[in-house]
Amino acid sequence: MYELFFRLFFRRMDAERAHHLAFGWIRLTAKVPVLRTLVAAWLAPRHEELRTEALGLRMHGPFGLAAGFDKNAVGIDGLAMLGFDHVEIGTVTGQGQPGNPAKRLFRLVPDRALINRMGFNNEGSQVVAARLAARRTVFRTTVGVNIGKTKAVPEAEAVADYVTSTRRLAAYADYLVVNVSSPNTPGLRDLQATAALRPLLSAVRAAADHAVPGRRVPLLVKIAPDLADADVDAVADLAVELGLDGIIATNTTIARDGLGLRSDPALVKETGGLSGAPLKERSLEVLRRLHARVGDRLVLVGVGGIGDAEDAWQRVLAGATLVQGYSAFIYRGPLWARAVHKGLAARLAASPYATLADAVGADTRKVTA
Repeated sequence: MYELFFRLFFRRMDAERAHHLAFGWIRLTAKVPVLRTLVAAWLAPRHEELRTEALGLRMHGPFGLAAGFDKNAVGIDGLAMLGFDHVEIGTVTGQGQPGNPAKRLFRLVPDRALINRMGFNNEGSQVVAARLAARRTVFRTTVGVNIGKTKAVPEAEAVADYVTSTRRLAAYADYLVVNVSSPNTPGLRDLQATAALRPLLSAVRAAADHAVPGRRVPLLVKIAPDLADADVDAVADLAVELGLDGIIATNTTIARDGLGLRSDPALVKETGGLSGAPLKERSLEVLRRLHARVGDRLVLVGVGGIGDAEDAWQRVLAGATLVQGYSAFIYRGPLWARAVHKGLAARLAASPYATLADAVGADTRKVTA
């Protein structure tokens, strides 16, 4: 039903306008008590066997919504109503900014993919922190806060910019993510080099500890799929050395060649980060490499090209304790999280593993056994 609606309605509409319209409907539904209860009962049934413990947190399951959908923390309860076990808001920057000029979001429908060059459009960490502070929780869900660099801030001042956001937001974050991997902020990906990443992560860790002295806020870093394998290893080693809690693999890609893209060549040539199904293989490859490198010393979050329960299950077997999606939400609609949970539960039941935690990294263990 949704796919028919998408073809007849959303597909004909500008992608960013369609996003705002659909997100508005979600938020409006979540404001009506009886309606939101009925919707949650239908779309977010709980599967006890999928309950997940990660980052010192207990979650209904492993499947969450990646950063980018709710940049300003305006619809967390609506997204939880749809069944997402965690919602990662942002990316939030130290200063509010409009992002890049429109048109900046493109659907590659035959490829089940998106290209975006949004440019971290958001209201800024001060506004988002105030909104989170005033939030009255309707549905319990884990809230991650993804932070990035303000475009106008020079690279030499990037650490201070991240620290500003950390001080404002850490108290409201169940976990905190340092985003150094978006291709849409000039110079941002340069911060993935360990020489630049070490002082950045150390400063954010110290700022979070100072801002929230009574609780250790879990800290993760989000990396790009375009890193060379040696650089993936270097980031993994640094994360372990600094005592980070996890790595999110991966962000969008700037690659186009070799992905077998079938969409209009004019769309494929649009600049920005590519997400969705074509990213699946490289994202999975990076995840496997990370798990082989760090084992269970870090929580790994698999994201990039997750379209259905089978994709999510493969990430679990490759080493992901948590999985996230985004682009497939656009194509699969509000029943997506329900379908992923149902499929994961069925795969776990048919597997030799007693719990979902037992399945995490099982493929890597087979290779090294």
